[in-house]
Amino acid sequence: MKQNKYDDAAFFSAYEQMPRSINGLEAAGEWPVFKALIPELSNKHVLDLGCGFGWHCRYASGQQASSVIGVDISEKMLQKAREKTNDPAISYVNMPVEDISFSNSQFDVVISSLAFHYVKSFDVLCKKVYKCLKSGGSFIFSVEHPIFTSRNEQNWYIDEQGNRLHWPVDNYQEEGRRETNFLTENVVKYHRTFSTYINDLIEAGFTLHAVKEPTPTGEMLKNGPAMRDELRRPMFMIISAVK
Repeated sequence: MKQNKYDDAAFFSAYEQMPRSINGLEAAGEWPVFKALIPELSNKHVLDLGCGFGWHCRYASGQQASSVIGVDISEKMLQKAREKTNDPAISYVNMPVEDISFSNSQFDVVISSLAFHYVKSFDVLCKKVYKCLKSGGSFIFSVEHPIFTSRNEQNWYIDEQGNRLHWPVDNYQEEGRRETNFLTENVVKYHRTFSTYINDLIEAGFTLHAVKEPTPTGEMLKNGPAMRDELRRPMFMIISAVK
């Protein structure tokens, strides 16, 4: 059974209060790096896996994409997406991203933001994405970095005064289920190594275009020492691949 934490009332209420939930892409620290990897979208057919509130879908349509389909497991997320969307070029589908079954070569571009670390079988998903992409099509996605997902406890090691000493990495080679605390307790994520992400893409047939480990923008670094600590370890990884 795939976990759908976003339809949990307590979790969704907390998620709604996050800056990126309120202010959209400009409040997402990794967005400038992600945006730079997205190809020209004019007259393209775009698929967004794990679309959430639909921010990336609306961006794609704003770039004159011919059609945009957003897929998400959470009906609560899609309800918000539909409320924020007034665009006939965009449609939303309620299903787990692992269950997609689109036509061969249906899309020019497939994107995903911070969804695949909730997916158990990334290799299977890669093959599905490859199948529904046109030749020369682009696949761009972000995930929580493997350094970030290696432990159940996704947090800093601190001293008695609460100072952040270091970010611990453990059980890195032991891939699989992690039970973490993110907004609420018992959030299931799946850890996989950096090499697994890369090799699953290659084995599906993709050619790698870029791998990025984004850091906070200069403007974000002005927000205090907590944000500057984000330079001490990568939190996100963004990969761009081509069919």
